[in-house]
Order: sequence, then C-alpha cells, then structure tokens
Amino acid sequence: MIRIELDEPTLARTRIAISPIWEVLTSLYVLHRNPGEAPWPYTAWARHARRVLDELPTTAPVRILTIGSRAPDFLSPVPTSAAPTLADQLAELRATPAEVIAEQIPRYHRPDDLPGWLSPFVTDRQAALDRLADGIQAYWDAAIAPWWPAMRSALDEEVLHRARALAADGPDALLADLHERVRWDKPVLTLKKPLEQHFEAVDQRLLLVPLIFSRGALNCSTDHPDIVAVSYQARGAVLLAEGTPAPGHRTAPATDRLAVLVGRGRAQVLRALTRPATTAGLAATLGLAPSTVSEQLSALLSAGVVHRRRVGRRVLYGLEPAGVALVQLVGDEPATASA
Repeated sequence: MIRIELDEPTLARTRIAISPIWEVLTSLYVLHRNPGEAPWPYTAWARHARRVLDELPTTAPVRILTIGSRAPDFLSPVPTSAAPTLADQLAELRATPAEVIAEQIPRYHRPDDLPGWLSPFVTDRQAALDRLADGIQAYWDAAIAPWWPAMRSALDEEVLHRARALAADGPDALLADLHERVRWDKPVLTLKKPLEQHFEAVDQRLLLVPLIFSRGALNCSTDHPDIVAVSYQARGAVLLAEGTPAPGHRTAPATDRLAVLVGRGRAQVLRALTRPATTAGLAATLGLAPSTVSEQLSALLSAGVVHRRRVGRRVLYGLEPAGVALVQLVGDEPATASA
C-alpha cells in the first residue's frame, strides 16, 4: 500500500490535469506488463505500438522508462498546468536542472550503485535529457498521435466531470469515488499497490491525473517540492479498440458481429471481461455510467455468459466458458476464461 497523508491546505488545493508524457509512460507499461497479447481495449493499439518500437530506431530511448520500478520522477515530470501539450512537457524535461537530478537520484539509488542506464543523466545531463525527449517525441508521433484527438476529447470530458464534482461536493467526495483501488480515509489517501510506502504532504497541492492508458495502474509522484500527483484510469479507453485512425479523420469501423448479435453495449462489456473486473472498473474503461454497466451485466448474468464472485470487499465479474466462446467465435477478439 502507498499511504499519503494530506494536510488540510494540500487537500484544499486539489486540482485535476492531463499529462501527455504520463500517457507515454503508462502506455509503455501496458506493453511491458503484457509481453504477449495486450488485453482489450488495448489489443489493436498494442500491436501497432510494438511495430513502432521494433521498426523505428529513434524510439529506442523510451525503453528506459520501464526499466525496473525505481525511476526518479524527473524522467516523466508532473504536469505544472491544467492541460500541457507534449511539447510543453518535453521542454520541461529538457530543461531539468542538474540540482534536481542530484536531489532525486539518491532517493532511488545509492551513488555507488547507480544503474548504467541512469548514469548518463549525471555525467552528460543535457545529452541524456535531449536523447530521451527525442525518443519520446518519435514514439508519440508514431504510436499515440493518431489516437490523441479522440483521447484528448475523452480526457477533457473526464476533467470536466471531475471538476464539477470537486466544485459541487468538495475534495472529500471526489477522492472517495476516484478509483476502485483508491481508498480515502481522511486524512490518508491509500493506493492499493504491491509495495509499502508512506508520505506526508504538508502545504503542497494534490494533483489528480486521469489517464487513458492507466489500465488500472496507479502512479504516484512525490518528488516535486510543491505537488503530490496521483494518476487513475480515465473513462473512455474503449476508443483504443479501433484500428489506427486515418490521418485527419476517423474511418468507419467494420461490422461488429458480436454487437449485431447481443447489442453494442453488451459486446463492449463482454470484451472488457477478458480479465475479471468490477462494475466501477468496467465503467471507467468503457466510458459508461455505472448504472448502464450494471444493467448490461444483469442481462449477461441471466444469459449465463458472465459470473460474479466476491473477493474481499469487491465484487468481480468474469466470463463463463460460454462467454469466452461467444467472444472468440463471434467477436473476433482473443479471450481466456477467468477464474
């Protein structure tokens, strides 16, 4: 668990921002954590992104972002405005001062045990920063930019939705309903992750960063002197299920046989259940209201293609063998039975 203790000034300064460079980072996590076939709705995008990494040597520097789990935050800076462009964030990356690198690295690695991939940021700082920024730009242009207009629209809707909730009900209500793996027991924000850490945020700013590529992962950045940043899964990741968009416009999708058979909403839910998920998790991935997802799940449960099981405090839904067969044989999407 990561536990972040927030004092009142920090909580009162809760804000929401998007981050193209964090989308790059988490998109690489999707590829790194799924070396075979990435789960739906990332499957089609992941196939394209792997080709990009394999065929474009200029993207090679981005691979350091997924080396191990002990990477200083300066490699993927937190957004310092509400809606920075990638160019804005890459400019910040290139301008990272030597003193910031010198301050952050010892928090993750001993000076006498500095990894080889990290040492250039100390010995040849500007060249290393420029090389990484150039690699991120090349990867972005080929692997993410085709989807970015649709992603940006989904993120804008997410930010507007959360900002309204923040204005209407305050940060307590917002944090209580942020993500199924985020628990808010004032004054402690707990992220359910397989490591134990504890931070105190005193007179800082809590920044929430919705991400299309989060895939349920929760990033936490505490190295910035004024900002504690926490990411979460934005609604609307289903947009990645389409093939590579044509430049300048969206192509009409091919006929979806599964949607014709069971309806578009139920087809989306079935494909999303290639891995067990909660109602809230499905709603976030699909960009649907939880009530809509619950309605679709009830119908699929009645049809015997989905099951529900309680795991601790959570209720997980998964595919029955009949559901797996339906997705594989009719939906043209890979699936595996979930336990």
